[in-house]
Amino acid sequence: MSEGVGTLGRRLPLLDYLKQHNWKGRPAGRWEYVGLCPLHEETRPSFYVNTRKDVFYCHGCGRGGDLIRFLQLSRRLSLRESLACLDAQIPAEADSSAVLEQAAAFYRKQLDRYPEALDYLHRRGLHDPALIGELGIGYAPGGMLCRFLTARGHSFAGLRRLGLISVQGADALYRRIVFPLCQGEHIVNLYGRSLGAAFAHRFLPGSKGGLYGWEKVRHLSVVILVEGLFDYAALRQAGFSNMTCSLGTHLNADQFRQLCDARRTVYLAFDTDQNQSGQQAAQQMVRRLGEQGIAARRVLLPHGHDPNSFFVAGGNAQQFRCLLEAAQP
Repeated sequence: MSEGVGTLGRRLPLLDYLKQHNWKGRPAGRWEYVGLCPLHEETRPSFYVNTRKDVFYCHGCGRGGDLIRFLQLSRRLSLRESLACLDAQIPAEADSSAVLEQAAAFYRKQLDRYPEALDYLHRRGLHDPALIGELGIGYAPGGMLCRFLTARGHSFAGLRRLGLISVQGADALYRRIVFPLCQGEHIVNLYGRSLGAAFAHRFLPGSKGGLYGWEKVRHLSVVILVEGLFDYAALRQAGFSNMTCSLGTHLNADQFRQLCDARRTVYLAFDTDQNQSGQQAAQQMVRRLGEQGIAARRVLLPHGHDPNSFFVAGGNAQQFRCLLEAAQP
């Protein structure tokens, strides 16, 4: 029974339930809402809901607790009856991949409508409309995703659970270029690249999946591994087709297993940044891959560059091929 309580609590936050039953609350702090108590008659609001802890407390009648406790008090039900009542009110959960696909489609439509998003892509050297479309790149302007998805039948609670929106309904990827991350044919996550320093780059909660673009290169004997999605896009735009992306300098277990599933040569084109973290990670990966019988080589880009900035600074495909030929074990 305790497992059922936790599952239902995650599927339907207290504030969402109250709003569905016409409770009117106003913000009373970062995580709190206040309104008239549904449990007794009153004229001055004293009923507080804490959305971070997902609990309520009324300073008028002194009662408090979680959603299950609220049902017990408001309907005079037992714990088991409260669980059954709540379970009947919660619709079946939509497949998360389907919701993420709709969110990604919404973001794709926004990209051409916002000059700041297109300007950012151009500054990063990405200007091929066909490639932008193929990668499914979009933009999150903020303020509209929640309305778009709830109008298509998705619950506020479900969107929060996926990390797409905040407790206030704001777009979690606000002012970010959005890349969908796929596992096979299904989207498993979204990555938001911030337009500026005001917001951090971020993934939605949950798994990032395996290597980006792996299905296109898994049968190749020579693969170029890059850290970032703009590195990947820059190389694709320059005419290379044998890349994959680790979404960071450290491979998870699935990504490492993918690289080692057949005999191949892996070229590691990581950042040559000031603190040398990219090259240190590449050296460690060369050793780990070598232990599994995989030939791995470090591509030594000009100091301070990654593949994306290399092309933005004027590098071309032939020069990058020369870097591949000069790569070191």
